[in-house]
Amino acid sequence: MAQRILGLDPGLAILGFGVIEATATGAPGQAEATVVDFGVIETPAKTPVGDRLCTIYDDLHSLIDQVKPDLVVLEKLFFYRMGNTILVAQARGVIVLVLAQYQLPFIEFTPAQVKQALTGYGNADKADVQQAVARELELDRIPRPDDAADALALALAAWYQQ
Repeated sequence: MAQRILGLDPGLAILGFGVIEATATGAPGQAEATVVDFGVIETPAKTPVGDRLCTIYDDLHSLIDQVKPDLVVLEKLFFYRMGNTILVAQARGVIVLVLAQYQLPFIEFTPAQVKQALTGYGNADKADVQQAVARELELDRIPRPDDAADALALALAAWYQQ
């Protein structure tokens, strides 16, 4: 049975997304994941915050209509710069609203949990995580931009947890 997982790396300027499809291969305990799509939703910096949130709202609706995920995974919000954290929290609120409108289940992971799931080490470098994404999904190169690679990493972490 196939499961489509949408990973979202929340941000106001750049919201990364990555969609994988995990399929059981038939052998006990065996499954594989393939990339369905990945990319970013971008909002211009000089645009009013309300308009940027509307763009995220509209584009996320379009994305969900297109990829029809079974599960969504979000990066858990962590605090590093208060001004930026508030903007990311606002974008994240819009994301959660859209998911509620679609009645989509979602789970959350911290960056350390994603690193642990993909590399076996919770303090792994970003490059190590990106290489793990490319390797696990059998990609020729690391997905770009970084936000899209991070979203694929979230989707893989959710798949591994199941």
